[in-house]
Amino acid sequence: MTDAPSFYEQIGGHDTFVRLVDVFYAGVAADPVLKPMYPDEDMAGAHERLTMFLEQYWGGPSTYSEQRGHPRLRMRHMPFHVDPDARDRWLAHMRAAVDALQLSPIHEATLWDYLDRAAHAMVNTFEPSGIGPAAGGRPAL
Repeated sequence: MTDAPSFYEQIGGHDTFVRLVDVFYAGVAADPVLKPMYPDEDMAGAHERLTMFLEQYWGGPSTYSEQRGHPRLRMRHMPFHVDPDARDRWLAHMRAAVDALQLSPIHEATLWDYLDRAAHAMVNTFEPSGIGPAAGGRPAL
């Protein structure tokens, strides 16, 4: 066993992930395609869930699983119309958030590789959409 710090610890822990998610959702709040997927009354909940998920994924506290169980990302996003446009918008806001962290090149590349792959995996339709989720509600991440 090794006592090497986790990626979570290496990049600054909780404060870093809060900043990432803060910058990300600031972009989402102004996006005409993504914003309807995040109702105002649940924006704080979405913020908390994404923070907990990312922290756990990168070696931080396991609060996400303790509160919500297995992430089941594809299943939780299935009610929403996640087409390539929505994915690309999500990635653009996340790119701005990652850039705002000013991580070392290796940490930035590692984080971005995961986020890019995850965003592509969430695409569940290639049909163009109007604005908002296919079945109402919010992403349940």
